[in-house]
Amino acid sequence: MPRSQAVRSRRPTPRHPSSGFAGRVAEVDLRLLRVFASVAAHGGFAAAEVALGKSKSAVSIDISSLEKRLNLVLCQRGRSGFALTPAGAIVLDATQKLFADLDAFQKRVNDASGTLTGRFSLYLPDTIQIHSDTALLPAIERFATRYTAVHLDVHSASPREVEFAVRSGAATAGITLYPQQRPEMQTTALFQEASFLYCGRGHPFFSAADGAITRAMLASARMIAVSEAASSPRWDDLRDEMTYSATAENIDSRALLILSGVYIGFLPELFAAPMEAEGRLRRIPFEGLSVTHGFYLLTRPSPETQVMIDAFRAILDEVRP
Repeated sequence: MPRSQAVRSRRPTPRHPSSGFAGRVAEVDLRLLRVFASVAAHGGFAAAEVALGKSKSAVSIDISSLEKRLNLVLCQRGRSGFALTPAGAIVLDATQKLFADLDAFQKRVNDASGTLTGRFSLYLPDTIQIHSDTALLPAIERFATRYTAVHLDVHSASPREVEFAVRSGAATAGITLYPQQRPEMQTTALFQEASFLYCGRGHPFFSAADGAITRAMLASARMIAVSEAASSPRWDDLRDEMTYSATAENIDSRALLILSGVYIGFLPELFAAPMEAEGRLRRIPFEGLSVTHGFYLLTRPSPETQVMIDAFRAILDEVRP
């Protein structure tokens, strides 16, 4: 054999760089895929922060780790906004099918064994105040005791994000302020919570004598916007006259605005009681004005989640008076 031909025969065959998914799917891969699916569902990193309970930088690190794992660019992010790449759209579709298959597998195993297993993802609104009168506490205690193989995954989010999580399938169930009218959604009344009108120490109403605050004074005060879900006969009569000057989606930000002494607003009685006792808040004495919020269990049953939802709803029926 000629020397030149022999040398060529010993040269290694060129190899293409490795690409695609290598190895087996591990638990860490499933976690990263869940983060990716949530980011895609929320339309970006910032919007997914609350739902995931992670900072924007932590979400970004997870997506970068997944891209390295798959050797693919899944999304474009930057000043131009968030967008899936063609490869990202394919991975998202595959991810959704994978999780649907996993849920179906768990359901079939549950049906065969009579044992409830899997993940129960419960989203709570960040406006809710948990106390001993809430049916939710004994329901969770009984559910966790009875179904020890179920992993409870609890999130706090805005009411809007709670409803989105249930609609998108990210949540098994959520607590919402509104009964849903959509045919695919189911709501179960849980409990009601009373809120009263408060002002901070620096507000003119704080030192006003009982009976001195008139309807006109109340209507001209700068007020935090009130949810449409809040109602009472007295409040419904006043609602359209008020001067709304601020918005606060969660209870802590609402309390912050009231404590500033500039705004008045509604707070749950149990939440406000310690600050009222400390002399930082005053319940505004105006004809016993209060509002009531109703809370509902919101679900979107599917073949994969129906057994879990039915089990939790049955326990709610057991513990409610």
